[in-house]
Formats: sequence, C-alpha cells, structure tokens
Amino acid sequence: MERLDHLEHLDRHLVDELAQVARETVRDELREQTRKQRRRATLYAASGALALYAGAALALAVGLALALALPDWAAALITAAILGLAAYALRGAARPSASRTSPEHQAGRAGTHQGGMPYPPVPPAPPGAPATGAAGAPAPGTVPPRPDTDPDVPHHRA
Repeated sequence: MERLDHLEHLDRHLVDELAQVARETVRDELREQTRKQRRRATLYAASGALALYAGAALALAVGLALALALPDWAAALITAAILGLAAYALRGAARPSASRTSPEHQAGRAGTHQGGMPYPPVPPAPPGAPATGAAGAPAPGTVPPRPDTDPDVPHHRA
C-alpha cells in the first residue's frame, strides 16, 4: 500500500513538473512574440510620423510656390483647399460605397440575413448532378432562396 502511495506521489510530482515546463515554454514563446510585435509597431509608428512630416513639408513647398505668384493669404488658402480635397478623396477611397461595389459584392449583399450576416455560400453542383434532392427538395448543402419580403413578426410589448 505504501508503494502505491509513493507512486501516486511521484505521478503528481511528474505531472506538476510537466505542467510547469509547459507553462514556462508558453510564457517564453508569448514574450518572444510580444517583443517582435512591439518592434513592428514601433517601426510602423516611426514610419507614420515621418510620413506626416513629409506631408507637411510638401504642403509647405506647395504654399511657398503659390506664394511666388499670389498673395500669401491666397497661397495658404489654396494649399488648405488642396489638402482638404486630398483628405476627402482618401476618406472616400477608404469607405466602400454602393456605386463602386463590384457585381460579386452586390450579389453577396443580396444574400444576407436580416441582421446583416451573410448566408453560407452555396457550393456548385458537380457536373451532371441534379440541383435538387428527392421530391424537389433542395440538395444537401444548398441554401433555399431568400424571400423578397421579410416575414411579418408580431412585436409584444411588456
């Protein structure tokens, strides 16, 4: 009986040691990944700061070039308008609009749930396979078409 207690104690000790080694290994790996991500984030931040200064220098150069032919106030106003238009164009490029979406994107938007979540994609039927299952039921893995109107759901007030 003592031998079993001793073995059980050794098993617990071994499990505890293995768990500790696993924790330390995971902790070391996370530290390494964090260090790499911190370095990458620092480089991106420095790049952004330098791009900001480059943009300011460019705006200053445009303003000074315009100031050669125009009054200073007009050159500054034109430079500000150019920067504003550039900011507006960049914002528009970053935000997709309905007029610029591709037909595939619009087709994907048509197949969405009421909450905006898309229906799962319908895999194409293999060549020569029927599109429907027995008795006209949809084949397995297909999604029935979405109704044109949302169902009328009564709302109960508490």
